[in-house]
Amino acid sequence: QVQLVESGGGLVQPGGSLRLSCAASGINLRFTVVTWYRRAPGKERETVAFITNSGITNYAESVKGRFTISRDNGKNTVSLQMNSLRPEDTADYYCGLPSGYRGQGTQVTVSS
Repeated sequence: QVQLVESGGGLVQPGGSLRLSCAASGINLRFTVVTWYRRAPGKERETVAFITNSGITNYAESVKGRFTISRDNGKNTVSLQMNSLRPEDTADYYCGLPSGYRGQGTQVTVSS
């Protein structure tokens, strides 16, 4: 059974940083595309970033230069390092796979 569990969210001031982690069981993330999504209150889901099995990464324009997605094969996790956070980054963040599996999400709030 595939399970994805996100962690690392929280409350941070504008300009701060957070590191989100997506931990998997039942699947080796090394061999699949992993995508980070976010959904802000009242808004549509947004694709934030993804990493392919070959390590190619892609980012939404709104986070380019501030967020970095990476994979730790030893820990079977995919992380999202978020720097220079802005209030508009406030959302529920979750990771997902092409097969449709997704985690429950972790909340990020950027506020002073």
